[in-house]
Amino acid sequence: MGSVAGNEKPHAVCIPHPAQGHINPMFNLAKLLHHQGFYITFVHSEFNRKRLLKSRGPAALDGLPDFRFETIPDGLPPSDADATQDIPLLCESISKTCLGPFCSLLTKLNHGAPEVPPVTCIVADGVMSFTLEVAEQFGFPEVLLWTTSACGFLVYTQYRHLVDRGYTPLKDMSQVTNGYLDTTLDWVPGTKNIRLRDFPSFIRTTDLNDFMINFMISEVEAVPKAKAIIINTFDALEKDVLDALSAMYPSIYTVGPLQLMMNHIHDKSYDSLSSKLWKENLECIDWLNTKEPNSVVYVNFGSITTVTAQQLTEFAWGLANSKKSFLWIIRPDIMAGKYAMLPPEFVTETKDRSMLISWCPQEQVLKHPAIGGFLTHSGWNSTIESIIGGVPVICWPFFAEQQTNCRYSCVEWGMGWEIDNNVKRDEVEVLVKELIDGEKGKKMKEKAMEWKKKAEKATEPGGSSYINMEKLVKELICYRKHS
Repeated sequence: MGSVAGNEKPHAVCIPHPAQGHINPMFNLAKLLHHQGFYITFVHSEFNRKRLLKSRGPAALDGLPDFRFETIPDGLPPSDADATQDIPLLCESISKTCLGPFCSLLTKLNHGAPEVPPVTCIVADGVMSFTLEVAEQFGFPEVLLWTTSACGFLVYTQYRHLVDRGYTPLKDMSQVTNGYLDTTLDWVPGTKNIRLRDFPSFIRTTDLNDFMINFMISEVEAVPKAKAIIINTFDALEKDVLDALSAMYPSIYTVGPLQLMMNHIHDKSYDSLSSKLWKENLECIDWLNTKEPNSVVYVNFGSITTVTAQQLTEFAWGLANSKKSFLWIIRPDIMAGKYAMLPPEFVTETKDRSMLISWCPQEQVLKHPAIGGFLTHSGWNSTIESIIGGVPVICWPFFAEQQTNCRYSCVEWGMGWEIDNNVKRDEVEVLVKELIDGEKGKKMKEKAMEWKKKAEKATEPGGSSYINMEKLVKELICYRKHS
């Protein structure tokens, strides 16, 4: 990929939804655009600014001369918690309060220091549609980065139809467990035999005025105002879904996995830039170095999932009884409102073959040859990073479109199994053993390695994602010329 020439750089303002799983892909995209010659302003929430300074130190947001950080408030009450905020509350607050502060920031950027070029475009998270109103006011073109999978984005586009056809809200909550969610829908474009349970979790409500259902409908309905949609996936992985989306939205750029696209950047100055809100424990890499290839189960439920004490205990004893080595990421806030405590006898029994830490460099871990499988919540970053590492998965989806990603990992891509939401230690034990030692586990590993090769091919020069990134850059530069 070449870079932009000329004295006056195009200036992209990149604003992610302020949760870790949204920040990471936006940050990678921002670095790729910067590498192409863009001036970047990356916008954090004030809450996350404090967390970054805490996790990365006082120089965390120093940036580079042409890659700067700014902040706006998220509208929620001040907090010093080192934890992900309540997502529905955060979404509601952002949609109601962030338009004014974002307008003020753009005004400041356009009338600020002479070394800052004028803003030429906005790159916003797909669930930050208030930015489209701002772009309209200022006359800036805007593109949206949907940080979901393409299949996740597609099923959100069907939420309005689910409501109109009476599938949601539910008549009562017993429908979550009585088989109703196994209803198959044959009218969803780009999908085969998709069930209600494979739709993002927000449909599991009895309230017609449920905030998250209505929020996702409004975010999707704002999409046509954007000049283009960017998705962190690759064509071979989600072809049918992408064909269906392309019929709805003419300008879609698949530029993923962004994590692999970053391999084209060899500039050490980016090493000082990080978007990790938790402090990473790097000792786990040394620990993995002592293990045999494909022998360790990596367990991480992401930055949002919360578990009950019972669920934590069942997972713990399932892992212990499998007799396999495991690396388990247990955030301090993984149990809602409580500090996570594991049974002392579990810790004693597994101490010689386990490592328990609060956060880690996940992409590095999943690429490590010692990792044989991943027990995951099926967030999109985790799913795509398991593909990059060629690692099969056991899926325990919790929230949002994790249910959809789980379906595709297990059914369409053949690299995963789903574990029952009502987790039991016996099932955990059986699946972990099969994943590491069994014939089915071996076949899933082979499928994961096939997808890994296809992901690498997509991001190499001449690959679909590489070409799409070049087209996106040209498009963004054209916006500047016509603005």
